[in-house]
This record gives sequence, C-alpha cells and structure tokens, in this order.
Amino acid sequence: MEIPVNKFKHAITENRLQIGLWSQLVSTIAVEVLADAGYDFVVVDAEHAPNDLGTVMPMLQMLDRSPASAIVRVPWRDMVLFKRYLDIGAQTLLIPFVETPEQAAEAVAFSRYPPAGVRGVAGCHRANRFGRVGDYLDTAASEICLVVQLETRLGLENLEAIAAIDGVDAVFIGPADLSASFGHLGNPGHPEVQEAIAAVPGRLKASGKPGGILAPVEATARLHLEQGFAFVAVGNDLSLLATHSAAVAKLYEDLR
Repeated sequence: MEIPVNKFKHAITENRLQIGLWSQLVSTIAVEVLADAGYDFVVVDAEHAPNDLGTVMPMLQMLDRSPASAIVRVPWRDMVLFKRYLDIGAQTLLIPFVETPEQAAEAVAFSRYPPAGVRGVAGCHRANRFGRVGDYLDTAASEICLVVQLETRLGLENLEAIAAIDGVDAVFIGPADLSASFGHLGNPGHPEVQEAIAAVPGRLKASGKPGGILAPVEATARLHLEQGFAFVAVGNDLSLLATHSAAVAKLYEDLR
C-alpha cells in the first residue's frame, strides 16, 4: 500500500489556483456537506474553534473520500500536537503565529522524522494505514505540506527569510491579526494593512513559494487573486450559518 497523495500540496506546487472554505462548526456533518460543495480545500480549525484530535479525525475521514483536500490549523507550534495530528492522517498543517525563520524551521523539524527532524516514531497509526504503508517512514515527508501563517508586523518583515526555509511549502496571511499588529484592530481593510498584503505575492516570487489568505468578502477575494495569491479561503461555515440564519429570520419580522 502506498502513502496517500496530498492533492493540495501538488496543486499549489503546480500553480493551480485553490479556493477553499474554513470550518469552525466542530461538526462532522458540516464537514461532510462542505466536502462535496465544490471547494478545493477545507480548513479544519483547531485554533479558534473547539476542535481536538477526537473531533478532527472523523472530519479527515469525511474529506479523504471527497475532492476537497483537508488542511488542519493546529492550535500552536508544538511538537506533541504536530506528532498527534500527523499520526491521525493530517497531511497539510497550517501553523499559526509564525514570526521568524527560526520558528518556521522548528515547525519543519516537528513534522520530520530523525535525522531531518524530531517527529516521534510510531509503527501503527492512521497516517500509515495502520502499518500497511511499508515505506511510510521514508516517504511521509514527501506528502506533508506545511503552511506557515504570518499574522504580525514582525512576521511580515521576515517574509522572505521564512519562505526560504526548506520544508515550508506555502505562506498564509491572517488579515485580522495582522491588522491588530499594525494598530488597526478590527479593520483589516485599512489602507496600510492592505498595502502590506498586496506586496506579499511579489515578495514571495524569489522563493517560489505560493501565498494564501483568508478573504470572506467576494470583492476582496477576487482582488487578492488578481494580486497573485495562489490559494484563498473565501469564508467559513460558522459565519455562513450565522449570517444566513439571521437573514431568513428577518424575512418574517413583519409577522411578529
């Protein structure tokens, strides 16, 4: 048996545009609905949603049989968390709050077996199909994709150095935290923030690494795609539910 192919990693390596959606509902049914909705990827959030290993694994099982790739945003840059999420079958990890090339290199090490890194070795887990992928230890790194999230002024200042780290596959911009770091809390549309974001694809060209971003407003998403971002998350299930459920309720306000 062979290691599963990481469709998202191959897509961004081949410069194929990827459009995705965030999932914060902590629901396997919601993820199953999203899996076949037409997105290229679904981000399962374990940082700002109350997900854990027990909830994420069945979501990965749902996404494995769908056209959409799974990306897991881990809670933090932590060796034990990396090991556990990789062992349950996550192949693409989104790493929050990376600010320096040293932190990026540390994240890479957490995802690699010795001597290239420090990932703990287990013989039987979901990622190696319960021991049935005989060469998993030698091939795992080829299908693991690490996306580092830059969400502070310092992280953006170190963009080129972070992107140059071997093993970092892509860079993702978090506009909400970035705007806070720039002193514009709650205003990612501020001109200073947008100017910094617009420069990211051009700055990444030298490294050859693709850039991604969260853009839940269609006009903003299209703008970022025109700027050269390679993958964009265009919304999240929790916000969609909140917005549309309120909109339907409002239709009947005249009857109350």
